[in-house]
Amino acid sequence: MIAMQYEITLPSNYDMGIIRERVRTRGHALDAFEGLGFKAYLVRGTQYAPFYVWNTSAAMANFLYRGGGFQGILADFGRPVVQHWPGVAFLRGDAERARYATRRITRLAPEANPIDVVGEVELGKAPGLHSAAVGVDPRTWEVVRFELWEEHPGEEGAYEVLHFSEPELGSITAG
Repeated sequence: MIAMQYEITLPSNYDMGIIRERVRTRGHALDAFEGLGFKAYLVRGTQYAPFYVWNTSAAMANFLYRGGGFQGILADFGRPVVQHWPGVAFLRGDAERARYATRRITRLAPEANPIDVVGEVELGKAPGLHSAAVGVDPRTWEVVRFELWEEHPGEEGAYEVLHFSEPELGSITAG
């Protein structure tokens, strides 16, 4: 499993209806993408920030630089920084729909042993949880915890899920 996200922050006066229409008309393009666990098409404020969980690095590469879909982002918004985190844990919750998402990124303390940190990762099912993924970026030693929810989780900064592609959700396994 590899978690991946890029963030496109648009001008404060940007009509987010354009993004909503883009997702409405194009979001289905990845509904059957081989190697994709899921893609959550996320917005908050004037930010478009899709989050992916890939089952294979080959699928991620196909998407990013072998004509698998990322060229639309490049053409319309330029080349954003693509964050990615090798997977540590994944949990499928009981909720049927993914309508909101939260993401927390924490940096490991310089003295923290990554083996201990990864060993302490716990994911538990909570009411309304659709799924949760945890990954670690070994370049920056940042841990990402991404959760999808059926109802608004009550956290400031939560994303709205405009579309949810889940071609291989049932095949996601963490490292």
